[in-house]
Amino acid sequence: MNRSKRILVVDDEEHNRELLEAMLESFGHEFEIAADGLEALAKIKLDIDLVLLDVMMPGLDGFEVAKRIRKDPAVKDIPIIMVTALSGREDRLRAVESGANDFIAKPVEQMELKVRTESLLKMKQARDDLKDHLEKLEDTVKKRTAALRSALEEVTDSQRKTIQAHHDTIKRLGIAAEYKDEDTALHIFRMSNYCTVLAKGLALPPGDVELLLHASPMHDVGKIGTPDAILLKPSKLTVEEFDIIKEHPEIGSRILNNSDSRLLQAGRIIALSHHEKWDGTGYPKGLAKENIPLWGRIGAVADVFDALTSRRPYKKPFANEKAFEILKEGKGHHFEPRMVDVFLNSMDEVVAIQKQYRENN
Repeated sequence: MNRSKRILVVDDEEHNRELLEAMLESFGHEFEIAADGLEALAKIKLDIDLVLLDVMMPGLDGFEVAKRIRKDPAVKDIPIIMVTALSGREDRLRAVESGANDFIAKPVEQMELKVRTESLLKMKQARDDLKDHLEKLEDTVKKRTAALRSALEEVTDSQRKTIQAHHDTIKRLGIAAEYKDEDTALHIFRMSNYCTVLAKGLALPPGDVELLLHASPMHDVGKIGTPDAILLKPSKLTVEEFDIIKEHPEIGSRILNNSDSRLLQAGRIIALSHHEKWDGTGYPKGLAKENIPLWGRIGAVADVFDALTSRRPYKKPFANEKAFEILKEGKGHHFEPRMVDVFLNSMDEVVAIQKQYRENN
């Protein structure tokens, strides 16, 4: 035993209590005394290890006291030995049903009392040790879970920052291609958000919508290889100059080629195909209808609308109404018909994006 045990002696007769006290003291145990059931229920809270409970008491008898102890979560596991003069089978069964762990007959014999108390005290000690171990284990698990959760949050935050840095780098790559233009980054912000409007209108999966948002800013990255004199020319381009302009989709494709990144792969597709036309008269491949990748068909509408409604070196911005009319005219020729329908049905969202990313905002 780790310490002397505290035993509660419950008996309404003083000489019985004194006899049990003497025996317990000889065993090296501490004890508390209760003269009736009510006192017993009060003193059971005093860090008691075992109860020696008389059965025949006035008021609350031993059976009722045992039942109440078993119903109290704080003390329900304390061993109880019934001390009784009753020897009938029914009385013994009733004692067990009331919650007694054992019983001993009066007059109490010292060696029998020692054997029965020591057995139950060892059982309680083992249960207490297991309970302490489980509590320590639970505390350890909680601490390790908290540490793991913290580590996972740090990993998640790090991954989130990495992804954000990846997106930011791509966005700045798009800005670099547009930097010679007075509108700088605003075009790619508007264009990429128009793409997401179309993607949502087409009921594409959320992951594809987000992919398009972050990949579409790379659509004109190939303009890095286009001479400034052509990009900023304030008048109509010659045939030769326009042929040079038409090289930028393939330049962008080469810049973004051979990457394992799904985002860069999508950016390459958009860069290469957003100048293709539904009727096959676009560039650089002259693809038609569904042979044009979906990303390119989406990007075509978004890019043309923003070009129409933005200031360029060679023109002033068109009003939205005029730009919408041009889209309608290009339906089935320049653009896939359903793309134009989805875009026109989303005019409120389109105008909100314009306001958010307008020049001199």
